[in-house]
Amino acid sequence: MRSSRRESRRHRGPALYNVLFPVWLVVWLPSWLWLLLIPANYLIDRIVLWWGLKGVDGRGDLCRRHTWKVCLAGFAADFVGSALLLACFLACDPIGADWAPDFSYALCFNPFLHPLALSVTVGAIALSGVLIYVLDGVVLRKAGIEKDMAKRAALRLAFVTAPYLFLLPSALLYR
Repeated sequence: MRSSRRESRRHRGPALYNVLFPVWLVVWLPSWLWLLLIPANYLIDRIVLWWGLKGVDGRGDLCRRHTWKVCLAGFAADFVGSALLLACFLACDPIGADWAPDFSYALCFNPFLHPLALSVTVGAIALSGVLIYVLDGVVLRKAGIEKDMAKRAALRLAFVTAPYLFLLPSALLYR
């Protein structure tokens, strides 16, 4: 009887009790935080879009109909930025260089501890910002906004809503 218990325990797989996640990985994991992040993100996008479309006739209606598309484009851009960070983190293990453990720790928990981790994190934020600019520009042009106004609004959205939280040291949350 005892051996069957051991066998069943072995086949269950690993149990993760205390897992620490980097802030940028939260985007990939559905959780109750999304109940806060999605409305907050929508509200910020709505405010910045309203500001970016200053002088456009019917901007209230445009904001009402297209903010959700801008919000989705922002989440897609954030996923790409966090995917870059995840890929860099996963690529560290096979490298085996002396600097790799320090870099991977800094990348996950405090990018300010390693210059390369900070550079990669800033690069991921910039990549997300560029994607926000491009995707929001497409959304706004399809909405009928003239090209210059769409560029200006997309640029404001990119600067204000880029995922600066990637820089937040996760170590602060786990103390």
